[in-house]
Amino acid sequence: MMRTSRRLLIALGTLSLAACFGGKKVPPTLLTLTSVAPAPASIARSAAPGEALTIDVPVIPKELSTTRVPALVGPTAVAYVTNLQWVESPDKLFQNLLQETTKRTTSRVVLDPRQATLDPGLNLSGTLSRFGYDTQTGAVVVRYDGALSSAGGTRVETRRFEASVPADGTAATVGPALNAAANQVAAEVANWIGGRP
Repeated sequence: MMRTSRRLLIALGTLSLAACFGGKKVPPTLLTLTSVAPAPASIARSAAPGEALTIDVPVIPKELSTTRVPALVGPTAVAYVTNLQWVESPDKLFQNLLQETTKRTTSRVVLDPRQATLDPGLNLSGTLSRFGYDTQTGAVVVRYDGALSSAGGTRVETRRFEASVPADGTAATVGPALNAAANQVAAEVANWIGGRP
């Protein structure tokens, strides 16, 4: 009886997960991004008017508007890595990673876009144009073009960040490589904005 109940719970869990992804078959595990920056025991900060930072969800191209992980197989062809899928779209995962890394490595007060009315200070927006595996180079590539603007748009700075980490095209290597490359980019972005007035 116990085994039957357990099997039923596993089956229901699998069905629920599949329902979240439009009824499509999903891999047994899903991929997410986690910050590798050392986490402080607690974070308590304040910011003068105009000093808080809001990080927007980046703009992404069509091939990234999915929970699947793209693999470039040529200059104009895109496939997807087998048995590898995000828990949600990579634009939101990358935004969360940027927020967490910036909180952990700078003294900035970091706000979610829904809190931006609290202090329309610095705003980080950008485009996540590459976030997948490149079969020609045998590596994952993360490319982010950031735009940092002050309140009222009186000053705007832009910068491109890119990182690549070797992988063999399988789910076992592409997942960890993407997390490593995304963390490298997030750390560089945090360092860029950390000391801005």
